[in-house]
Amino acid sequence: MHQPQDILTLAYKQTPMLGEWELLYEKERQIPGSVQYVIKRYQRNQQWSIDDIGMMVYHYEKEDPGKNYFELKFCVSGNVYCRQKDTECDRCKFSQSKTCVEKAESVDVLSFRFSPVHLSQFVKPRHTNDTLAEDILNFKHHSSFTKMIPLCGKTRSVIEGLLNHNFTDSLENIYINAQTQMLLLFSLDCMLGEKELDVINCKFLANEADREKISRAREILIEHIGEPITIKELSRKVAINECYLKKGFKEMFGTTIFDFYQSQRMEHARYLLYEKGLSVTEVSLMLGYSSISHFSTAFKKHTGLKPCELLLR
Repeated sequence: MHQPQDILTLAYKQTPMLGEWELLYEKERQIPGSVQYVIKRYQRNQQWSIDDIGMMVYHYEKEDPGKNYFELKFCVSGNVYCRQKDTECDRCKFSQSKTCVEKAESVDVLSFRFSPVHLSQFVKPRHTNDTLAEDILNFKHHSSFTKMIPLCGKTRSVIEGLLNHNFTDSLENIYINAQTQMLLLFSLDCMLGEKELDVINCKFLANEADREKISRAREILIEHIGEPITIKELSRKVAINECYLKKGFKEMFGTTIFDFYQSQRMEHARYLLYEKGLSVTEVSLMLGYSSISHFSTAFKKHTGLKPCELLLR
C-alpha cells in the first residue's frame, strides 16, 4: 500500500516530538458527494523553521478500487489566531486580525480527499488518448505516487480563504466545495506544467530507505550552509545515485537542490544581517562567497533588496 510521508514532518524537517505541538483547533467534515477535509491548527514556536509546502497524493489499488482516492495536503505557517480560542473575540472570528492583542502565530495543516465518483464528473469524453489529468481523474493511471507541489500566489489565496471564511451550515459546504475545486485545478495545472511523467512517478521513493537518504541530503545541505557542497559529494555522503538524488529531491521537496540551497543560504544571510547585526563583509565570508559583489547579487535576487538596503530598514 502507498504510504505518503507526513506533511508536517516534511515542513518541520524532523519528526514532531510527542507533546511538542499544541493543537489549538481541529475540524473534520465530509461534504456529501464532494470532499472530505481536515484542518488542524497548531501554535507555532518562533524558534521553529517551517516551510510552506503542498503535497499531492494519488492512491491506486487495482484489486480494490473502493480504496482509490486523490488527496491534496498543505502546511502553511505565519497565520495568526486568537488566544481566546474557546470564546473568540469579534475581530478574530476563526483567527485573523492584525489589531487584536490576543493574536499569536500558528501552523495550519489542511487535507482534502476526493473520491473517484466526485472526480469523474470533471472528465470530458474524448476520442483520442486521454491526458495525464484525465487518467488521474478517472483513476486510469495505474501507479500510486506522491508529489510535492509549490504554493503559488493563487493557491495561497484559496488556502487563506478556507482558513478565514465566516460561512456556516449549507453555505459553508457550498463555499468549501467551490474552493477545493480551485485547489484541484491549480494543483493539476502545476503538475501538467512539468510535462514529464517520470518526475511524478519516482518509483524508487516507495522505498523508505531511499526517502531517508533524500531527507538526509537536505539536512546535510543545511549543515553546510557556509561551505558549498557539490551534488556529486552530496550523493556520495548519502550513498545514492546523482540522478536519483536530483529527481527524488525535486519530487519530495518541490524544488531543485540548487534552489533550495540558495534559498537557505539567503535566509540565513538575512538572519545574520538583520538579527545578529553582522556586516555584509562578515556574512559574505561566513557563507563562502568569493566576493562581496557575488553575495550581494545573490541576496538581491532572493530578497529583492541589496544587503546594505536591508541594514537600513
